[in-house]
Amino acid sequence: MRRWLRAGQGPGEGEGEAEMLGTVAGGLESLYRRWLLPLEEHHNFQAFHSPSLDSADFTNKPMVLVVGQYSTGKTSFIRYLLDQDFPGMRIGPEPTTDSFIAVMYGDEGIIPGNALVADPKKPFRKLNSFGNAFLNRFMCAQLPNQVLKSITIIDTPGILSGEKQRISRGYDFAEVLGWFAERVDRIILLFDAHKLDISDEFSEAIRALRGNDDKVRVVLNKADQVDTQQLMRVYGAMMWSLGKVVDTPEVARVYIGSFWSCPLHITHNRKLFEMEAQDLFADIQSLPRNAALRKLNDLIKRARLAKVHAYIIDYLKKEMPAVFGKEAKKKEMIKNLSEVYIALQREHNISVGDFPNVSKMQGALQTYDFSRLRAVRPKLLEGVDQMLARDMAPLLSQLREEAGQGPEPVVSGGAFNGHQDGPFTEGYGEGTGAGADESEWVVARDKPKYDEIFYTLSPVNGKISGNNAKRELVKSKLPNTVLGKVWVLCDCDQDGWLDEEEFALACHLIKIKLEGYDLPSELPPHLVPPSHRKPPHPRY
Repeated sequence: MRRWLRAGQGPGEGEGEAEMLGTVAGGLESLYRRWLLPLEEHHNFQAFHSPSLDSADFTNKPMVLVVGQYSTGKTSFIRYLLDQDFPGMRIGPEPTTDSFIAVMYGDEGIIPGNALVADPKKPFRKLNSFGNAFLNRFMCAQLPNQVLKSITIIDTPGILSGEKQRISRGYDFAEVLGWFAERVDRIILLFDAHKLDISDEFSEAIRALRGNDDKVRVVLNKADQVDTQQLMRVYGAMMWSLGKVVDTPEVARVYIGSFWSCPLHITHNRKLFEMEAQDLFADIQSLPRNAALRKLNDLIKRARLAKVHAYIIDYLKKEMPAVFGKEAKKKEMIKNLSEVYIALQREHNISVGDFPNVSKMQGALQTYDFSRLRAVRPKLLEGVDQMLARDMAPLLSQLREEAGQGPEPVVSGGAFNGHQDGPFTEGYGEGTGAGADESEWVVARDKPKYDEIFYTLSPVNGKISGNNAKRELVKSKLPNTVLGKVWVLCDCDQDGWLDEEEFALACHLIKIKLEGYDLPSELPPHLVPPSHRKPPHPRY
């Protein structure tokens, strides 16, 4: 195990810490507890910004937060990624998801919010500060899905619009979103091609994500329901609406498509949707690989904010009168907090971007007991400075070493499994057992009509190429994610070509999907073409 010693420590010093630094995640947790947490506790950082970090915050899987107005397809999007239903999901045109649902790997079932925040192995313990009104609308949906072995997905309540947004949720929705935004690895903002207006609550939610702009990706969903000209107008209108809310010079990456396993309504932009889906999947698949780097980056950001917070509290403490006029002075300093920022910026050479939001800090100070303000302890600040200057660089080096050892972690399963060689992409699902009890190959019933099509596709030596097969199979109007599953299942010898039995099987699987059934994760024995079945072992 790699051992780390702070420069200047003598023999035997830091031994306990060094033993914990076997991995980057362990190293970050140890550094946080030894150097940053004491500074946070001394100046009550948690009361102003973010609760202290638990062990689960350093070891948890990458998390994806899905945010959007109601009926934009958030739950359908998650179902599409998993390629199966999850406990507690409801899909409909009205606001259906009224809870935050953490979709995680485990034995299938639901864990209610109060029990969930009591579990030290899950990174949600600090959510208990939002009270029962929130915890009654928070749950964990567990299921043994391959995708969830690598990531956790957070489904959020549909954001309301019009009169509905005036209904109180009973908890601070934007604050909860901000809590998740600080801890997740990716934030998916979902828009509907027919619902581009950004309500007041949606605007507030987007503003709650500020400071985490690098994590945000925008998905324009249900894009198959408009033609090319309309799609261009929809895209422009969406970017215009976002520009009024998102106050950053960079434009968020936008993915366009229809993220569900149903036939496309309008197929003109099929190729665009295919490429966009591949890009989005690649982005999500990179999360496990970059998880440790994200945690390191977030810890550095937190340390810089904690230092600035300490300077602010120290300044306010020094300016408070000893006996008389305390309340008047408190109001004056809160009102002029922006001037305090300017003074501290000049005195300590701090970047403007490191200061917390003025209005948010003013709100926290209004209700804070100024008698609890504490002066800076130079040793605490020096410890954090040394952590940033000396300890982060070795962790970055170790991060590169860990990345070069063993297979690269990647999200697999569900809709991700179709990223394999072949004319289509995308993965696996669950299927039907039609014909399992019959002695005759079930596909043979319709094989004559499939054969007629097969011989129009220019077979060579009894086989057709993937490109020729693709031209025929896309006529089903199923998305390439589904057709990719069909290809994986029907190319029995994995040679990139289809013989007449394999082609007939492909047509049969498409028929099953169009009838509303899921495809099998593996081809069941009764669907294997007769010419591709292994002979039974001889008995002796």
